[in-house]
Amino acid sequence: MTVRRLRLTLEYDGAPFCGWQRQPDRRSVQGEVETALYSILGHEVTLTGSGRTDAGVHALGQVASFTTPTDRAASAVRNGLDALLPAEIACVHAEEVPIAFDPRKDAHWKHYRYRWVNRPSRSPLRARQADHVRGPLDVAAMASAASHLVGTHDFTSFRAVGSSVETTVRTILSARVSAHDDEVWLDVVGTGFLRHMVRIVAGTLAQVGAKRRPPDDLRDALAAMDRARAGPTAPPHGLVLVAVGYAARPDDG
Repeated sequence: MTVRRLRLTLEYDGAPFCGWQRQPDRRSVQGEVETALYSILGHEVTLTGSGRTDAGVHALGQVASFTTPTDRAASAVRNGLDALLPAEIACVHAEEVPIAFDPRKDAHWKHYRYRWVNRPSRSPLRARQADHVRGPLDVAAMASAASHLVGTHDFTSFRAVGSSVETTVRTILSARVSAHDDEVWLDVVGTGFLRHMVRIVAGTLAQVGAKRRPPDDLRDALAAMDRARAGPTAPPHGLVLVAVGYAARPDDG
């Protein structure tokens, strides 16, 4: 019996879930997909993701994989997931990959986006996908501050208190802030991220945009290696995992 590995690209609204990781008696993205795969394949599946998104965080391009001894075509698996998954989760692509493929270890980069609706009134239609900031945001100042993130740094100041990792050094390939009509976007691409790292960066940049701290203060907070020097952790609903890359980007060096 030949064991095959299938790779899935998943899009989901993270609002109803406790996060990516399966947890007892709680709705998770991993749990919902594994339950649907059991119905399709007739055997239990352990789904491995490229990373764990927190409760309330969304994804346009989360990558996950699993092994199966069945000969079910990847397209049939995708169609089955389309029929069985809850409305908040979709499998947008499925393909067979080499058995050694690891969605986490083989990833070269990840792209996260944080969105703010920047206008006096709330936006009910975007309330689950973007944070709301009533006062004007200085996009140029935020972009200047974000530029300090690019490169390889110790991001101790921008990790969740209590998180445990072997190293807090991470490499950011690009960090850009841009205006899109009444929205402001932070786009960060890096080879890896600490827990809550992008949300803490977003919370700090929002303070820069509101002129509560100067752009160079982000550089100083980074150098301090002290969580107290950075800004608040931005709400999870503004964050989305846009894509995971398995080949070097042109700006990857």
